[in-house]
Amino acid sequence: MGEKVLVTGATGYIASRLIPRLLEAGYSVRCMTRKPNTLTGREWYPKVEVCVGDVTQPETLPPVMKDIHSAYYLIHNMSMGRGYHRLEIESARNFSFAAREAGIQHIIYLGGLINPKDPGMATHLISRINSGNALRESGIPVTEFRAGVIIGAGSVSFEMIRFLVEQFPILLGPIRLKQHSQPIAIKNVLEYLVAGLNNTAVREKIIDIGSHEIFTYIEIMKQYAQLRNLKRPSLLVPLIPEWLMATTIDHLTPVDHLYARALVGSLQKDSTVFDPCALELFPDISVMNIKEAINQALLDTRPELMERIWLDRDQDVITLKHEGMFVDYRRIQIPASTGHVFDILLKIISSDFKIGKFHSFRVDFQNSYTVRLKVLQKMPGEAWIEWKVTPRLDGTRLEQTVFFQPRDLTGFLGWSLFKKNFEHLLKEIQCRINAQI
Repeated sequence: MGEKVLVTGATGYIASRLIPRLLEAGYSVRCMTRKPNTLTGREWYPKVEVCVGDVTQPETLPPVMKDIHSAYYLIHNMSMGRGYHRLEIESARNFSFAAREAGIQHIIYLGGLINPKDPGMATHLISRINSGNALRESGIPVTEFRAGVIIGAGSVSFEMIRFLVEQFPILLGPIRLKQHSQPIAIKNVLEYLVAGLNNTAVREKIIDIGSHEIFTYIEIMKQYAQLRNLKRPSLLVPLIPEWLMATTIDHLTPVDHLYARALVGSLQKDSTVFDPCALELFPDISVMNIKEAINQALLDTRPELMERIWLDRDQDVITLKHEGMFVDYRRIQIPASTGHVFDILLKIISSDFKIGKFHSFRVDFQNSYTVRLKVLQKMPGEAWIEWKVTPRLDGTRLEQTVFFQPRDLTGFLGWSLFKKNFEHLLKEIQCRINAQI
């Protein structure tokens, strides 16, 4: 152990969850990113080495790869729009040949789960297969895992399912939702990725990973609805255009239009395990069933477990949908010492504190610089309010983050109404703190 491992795509969903697993296992981790400042808000940031690199610019890769034993290739370009599949192949080829020159011994890649002999595959899945082939061109041993729907808080496919099922009383969709899939829990994906590092038997292999259950896409959505006690009849109809589906997903979920368009296109074929060799190669990995995976994703939908991607941006006000939540983030500067500001803040929220119609809270978490309250009043979802103080040269930065996990359509409609209670809250707290400084 102690080998230095390179993780690309460090800001992405898989990489950001893989990195702490590798650190726990005793590996030294180097992260490659085009924008290193976007990682500073991650909890694991102080424990890793961060290097600037871009697979579309091969001249940036040699310094990143120096002294690396194994590398994870977790990059895709679906959000780049038209022509992204050509860029993906070129990027994988650049990475592979630079890795060979640097003496890297092993590349681990996560691709898409599809029968490569199946004609008429979507561009997204063809690109995933071709990227794996491009990585192998340099001759470095490549372990390619192929996964379909990944069930986990923050996974694009799961968040698309979560937000749509919560909001639609009737699951209206295209006939292609009758295609089959073998979903897999994010916990198991990470177990496979970590185990692949030192399992020499998996080098130069393509390994399909999925649960032991096969469902249609609409059945996966109904499984989610059942576990959330939501009644969701379905109606599948032909001829719903991809652009309309992608636009709907873009407006109602955290998934943007370009990404959604690529994923919608991939629904036209089954995404099931073609070769079950993973069972033999990784006998110690206990694969979760879909109910276990969804329940774990719901349990993981909590403020303390979220990847706080909004901190990647240097903005005073940010609102977004993320990991099953609506997030409202705001920050201000207060010209006073951090300890003094925090003491006053605690006095405010422990006295006659209320937010609009909300006046019942309990402390969910507190340390020397952060306090988070859970809203206890009945509402169509769950809500938390968090404040954090940070020393600055000109005093103290006070950050307020509101988290709301909506339940059913009423929760989504309710957020648009009662979020106004939080919009002016930080200014009110600022006034009350300033009055006591």
